[in-house]
Amino acid sequence: MSQATTMSSILTLPDTPNSVTWARRHVVAVLRDWNVYSEETVDTARLVVSELVTNAIRHPGTMADQPLAYSELKSVSTVELVLEANSSTLRISVQDRDPAPPMLKEVGVEATGGRGLFLVAQLSMRWGHYLCRPRPGKVVWAEVPLASGSSVEDSRSRTTNAHEAGPADAGIDSDVLASARSGSA
Repeated sequence: MSQATTMSSILTLPDTPNSVTWARRHVVAVLRDWNVYSEETVDTARLVVSELVTNAIRHPGTMADQPLAYSELKSVSTVELVLEANSSTLRISVQDRDPAPPMLKEVGVEATGGRGLFLVAQLSMRWGHYLCRPRPGKVVWAEVPLASGSSVEDSRSRTTNAHEAGPADAGIDSDVLASARSGSA
């Protein structure tokens, strides 16, 4: 993303399963505050955030689907969600404490798991990761276009991006995307 970032938001969340819900709510609220009204952009951002935060809380050896007892919360670490936007791009970054690189897998429509990064790769213009130094862990990031009709305001001007990238442009299997967006994946 260029250095012309106009807006940013940082949310630190506990490394617990309910953080995914809070991250999704946060991205929707932030995009509304930034005057991004395209449902396609909001839905795409919400899905990318959901997948990246889910991956961040699923560390090896943890049971991310199991609720934690109150006494276990003292050992919970955090993940950090960063949203940055300029006039044409939303960058979503999630930092966790696991240094292992993300692994992209190709999965079919019938797969019940393992498609998070596949969806991120299909929905984003670019994505990647880097190690945090000197802190432990990594940041996984993805950039999605701000669709036509969306804008991000800064103190200097209001700009609108005319580029609109849809699922057909990215070569996404529409059945995979539809089931992911509906929550049946």
